[in-house]
Amino acid sequence: MNIKSTERTRLDDEAFMRRCLELAARGAGMVSPNPMVGSVVVHQGRIIGEGWHQRYGEAHAEVNAIGSVREPELLPESVLYVNLEPCSHFGKTPPCADLIVGSNIRRVVVGCLDPHDKVAGKGIATLEAAGIDVTVGVLEDESERLNEAFITSHRKGRPFVALKIAQTLDGRIATALGASKWITGPDSRTEVHRLRSRYDAVLSSSSTIIADDAELTVRHCDGRHPIRVLLDRRLQVPIEAKVFNDQAETIVFAAADASEPCRIKQLNERDIDVVTVGQSGSGLDLGEVFAELHRRKVLSVMVEGGSRLCAALVRARLVDKYYVFVAPKFFGGDGLPSFSSLDVVHPEHPVRFRFAGCTMFGDDLLVEAYPA
Repeated sequence: MNIKSTERTRLDDEAFMRRCLELAARGAGMVSPNPMVGSVVVHQGRIIGEGWHQRYGEAHAEVNAIGSVREPELLPESVLYVNLEPCSHFGKTPPCADLIVGSNIRRVVVGCLDPHDKVAGKGIATLEAAGIDVTVGVLEDESERLNEAFITSHRKGRPFVALKIAQTLDGRIATALGASKWITGPDSRTEVHRLRSRYDAVLSSSSTIIADDAELTVRHCDGRHPIRVLLDRRLQVPIEAKVFNDQAETIVFAAADASEPCRIKQLNERDIDVVTVGQSGSGLDLGEVFAELHRRKVLSVMVEGGSRLCAALVRARLVDKYYVFVAPKFFGGDGLPSFSSLDVVHPEHPVRFRFAGCTMFGDDLLVEAYPA
């Protein structure tokens, strides 16, 4: 193959992989704990079939893509694109790798490998053993970014943790009197609800819930409610709080020495789980909290907390992504800062991050960032 045709193939592969990613994103908030996957079938440069994983427990993307091809006799001359390595094991559905082999497709292009220990290269090996030409790593970064929660869960053994902050330009999340409604405008608040619908769980602390009586559900847009996770070390949040309503599942984490049978019974009667964990410093052991959520197949958590919880997560290096909504306002030095102490004593040793994007929502600016 000459250089010109090789470049043409690369550009075509990237274009069709972008379509896979577009399709995969349609499963956001619907397929967890599975990954978001899209697939297209291409014959002589023309898409003849496409599909995506639409809901957990239902058909995978490759099944839907191959099943949508109206002229199956074209499959042996076609290329299948998929943003994540095809599965090679029986789960709720049969192995996609076997389906691809049985369809006589001769080339498969994959965005990134699947880190799940039941796949992890086995899907590629199945295809190659059948004589299929496999290309791996097309738009690999974009493919991993789309499924960052799934990948983090399997690589780190804990959920992907995003920290959401709504602050003034001078980094304040409340006034000196603790008032915080509303720092950001309605467009930003709608975006927060959209983000909630994409995460498996939303986590907050007792102090934040007591101050704001936050419901932590999705109300300003369409989408599923996340599991509500409440850190309530002393079981102090009133039973009448909105976070305990029946709109969504709620899990409460408390200190092992704070177990009050009557209080726990009250919560259990509302179908609310109370889980006791150890303590670290003046708060709960966040590692234990996330380990329990991982055990419950929670892949992603968005944290909406106060300055102490935010700082504790950063100090423990548990933050995988930041969503910082910045309002064009100042509260001044007597306002409550976004983070309590981060133990930074020298300007050469700050908590570092890298910007990933900025978007305007009304008058507010959303800054997305990842730890450096």
